[in-house]
Amino acid sequence: MVRLLPISACLALLTLSGCATLDTLACPAGQEPMRTAQLFFGRNIGDKPGVTDADFRAFVDHELTPRFPEGLTVLDGGGQWKGDENKLIREASKIVVLVLPTKGDSGRKLDEARKAYVRNFRQDSVMLVTQPACVAL
Repeated sequence: MVRLLPISACLALLTLSGCATLDTLACPAGQEPMRTAQLFFGRNIGDKPGVTDADFRAFVDHELTPRFPEGLTVLDGGGQWKGDENKLIREASKIVVLVLPTKGDSGRKLDEARKAYVRNFRQDSVMLVTQPACVAL
């Protein structure tokens, strides 16, 4: 008798098998395996004035640049989500893109930067997305 796995089990296996290959990312000639990180910083501060461009530049200068002196890219964005009472909330945001080595303490530095923003600007969170990448410098 052939026994089929439930779809959820198949998805879990596929997800785990994908994770196993992250360390062995095969890159084309001239590129090397690295990681990218994208940080999403909301600019609303409750009912008070939001994080200004000058505020964010100061945050980049004092918190991000010392942790990631190799460089970063800052983009303007706009986010939205369902908040309390299922109400749509929109806010301006800043997106920071980083290219990171696969080894080292980048994870700790990212967490420290996220915590600093939450603390300094009274935010609930800073979203972080990381992924493997092939990079040519």
